[in-house]
Amino acid sequence: MSTYTQLFPPAPSFTEKNLLDLSSKVYLITGATSGIGLALAKTLYTLHATVYIGSRSLSSYTTAAKTLTSSCPDSKGTFKPFIADLADLKTIKPAVDAFLKEEYRLDVLFLNAGVMTPPAGSKTENGFDVELGINCLAPFLLTTLLLPLMQNVASHFCHPNASIRVVWVSSMLNLRTPTGGLSGMEHYMQSKAGAYLLAHEFGQRSSQAQKTSSPSPSKSQNPHGVLHVSLNPGFLKTNLQRHAPPPMRGLMGTVFKGPKYGAYTELYAGLAPDVHQSDFIIPWGRKGGVPDHLSASTKVAEEGLKSVSARFYDWCEEQVRPFM
Repeated sequence: MSTYTQLFPPAPSFTEKNLLDLSSKVYLITGATSGIGLALAKTLYTLHATVYIGSRSLSSYTTAAKTLTSSCPDSKGTFKPFIADLADLKTIKPAVDAFLKEEYRLDVLFLNAGVMTPPAGSKTENGFDVELGINCLAPFLLTTLLLPLMQNVASHFCHPNASIRVVWVSSMLNLRTPTGGLSGMEHYMQSKAGAYLLAHEFGQRSSQAQKTSSPSPSKSQNPHGVLHVSLNPGFLKTNLQRHAPPPMRGLMGTVFKGPKYGAYTELYAGLAPDVHQSDFIIPWGRKGGVPDHLSASTKVAEEGLKSVSARFYDWCEEQVRPFM
């Protein structure tokens, strides 16, 4: 897709007006105390959903939840905390364990949290580059731990249903920067490309497992399983830009939209009925494509070799094993 159509998209066509009552649904949004995540949480809450707000601390969750409940007095929805610091992989499994004690279902996992161009050399608590840890390894671990529950929910539909999804937030993947780019922007873009590769690989493996377990599914079985979708939320005014260089911050303040528009991109990826496995969604809720070099990374280049996406998946799996 061209850079222009992602920088200057048409108005969103899939919004809260396309949805009715989500009172039976459960959603988890990482990084939901501000920006896009907060706007998405508000949209789902107004439709009476149960929304888990991903936060690094209980105090920041409480502040966000109070703000949202006071602004939506007519909602019959529920907010609950999901306390985990994605920069510290040790905190993720305890948060998942607490979630599993509370819930029997999870409809959509929105992997919304991210970090943009932190100071060069920044590391997570576990010693990984901070962009790689927060944008790839933490989502990988969280997805792996929650997939059994989501697969179980998907299997209980007695008709084809594609509503159980993992939404991976990437970026505009046709942006490239030279080595040593602006304040680590190259590392940021690599980690966002990694999120796309993981979404593709999880989707491929999910589809293969579904076919293996149900080679000839009857009409009473759900053939979809868990869908994995990635997206570019759009260029937005959010607090992720605090580390961006001053000239870039100035441009962002002039051109970019508010976080609600990015929430519409995520809403489309997570709930629109025409979304399919491994789709890449662009602003403000449309289907798009990825650059040729990334598409090639999901394919086997030579017989006997694994694709780049498969090798990256295997590497992530090895890195998160101690935190399972």
